[in-house]
Amino acid sequence: MTYIGVDLGGTKISVARITGQECEKESYSLIPSDGTEAEVLTVVVDTISKVIDKNVKGIGIGVPSVVDQQMGIVYDVQNIPSWKEIPLKAILENHFRLTVHVNNDANCFALGEFYFGQGKEQDSFVGITIGTGIAGGVIINKLLYNGFNTGAGEFGMLPYLDQNFEHYCSGQFFKKVHRIAGEHVFNDAKAGKKEALKTYHTFGEHLGNLIIQVMYTYDPQLIILGGSVSKGFSFFEKGIYSSLERYAYQESVSNLKILVSTDPKIAVKGAAALCYQLTKHKNENH
Repeated sequence: MTYIGVDLGGTKISVARITGQECEKESYSLIPSDGTEAEVLTVVVDTISKVIDKNVKGIGIGVPSVVDQQMGIVYDVQNIPSWKEIPLKAILENHFRLTVHVNNDANCFALGEFYFGQGKEQDSFVGITIGTGIAGGVIINKLLYNGFNTGAGEFGMLPYLDQNFEHYCSGQFFKKVHRIAGEHVFNDAKAGKKEALKTYHTFGEHLGNLIIQVMYTYDPQLIILGGSVSKGFSFFEKGIYSSLERYAYQESVSNLKILVSTDPKIAVKGAAALCYQLTKHKNENH
């Protein structure tokens, strides 16, 4: 079966046509983040149109927002101010005459790892994507757990220190706390500069404190990290485990695996997997 996966961000939209495990065709466009509702929709439709063909059976789209999953309405999309309440499912179904599934982008990341990545053949795990922000997706008994508003796994919004976890456990940590670009810290760490390595260790300690909250609430055996910041994992891994030493159940820590996503296309694949998951779930209920 062939499906379209759409990863909609605040600055860019990525679209791919997925058949089986493979991306057959891809397209990218910049999003006019300050554009009107209609202008952004036009970019979305035009980008999907570049990869769609007669073999496509459905469209899955991941959006950085909470979603009314049944109706496919997205609310208060991050970094797209004009998108306050958009009936995205209805708009795209009307245009393309195909079934459309809409979900939170972090949920799509976890679903992508389940079908295509490090979470294949796992019954349950937590995926955490770390970029400009941080959020998670939860797979339980081979199904995506959405929560009522597709907001399950919004660990970054939990209060932490004087802010929340997102402030200290995403790219915001480098920009807002240390006044330096994350990419610059990464390059300095690769060069072995002590200050950058120290910054990464501190970042890992904060992320470890977030992972403690994940462990107390979901007790996963596997956590998969994704997003742009995860490429520095080797620099902040020790910081994570230094925080995990404070976890009450050390046997659980010894059983825990923390892996990093290895597929750069996992976001669009995960969006397409919304069609796999819902089709599978529907078939199992008949």
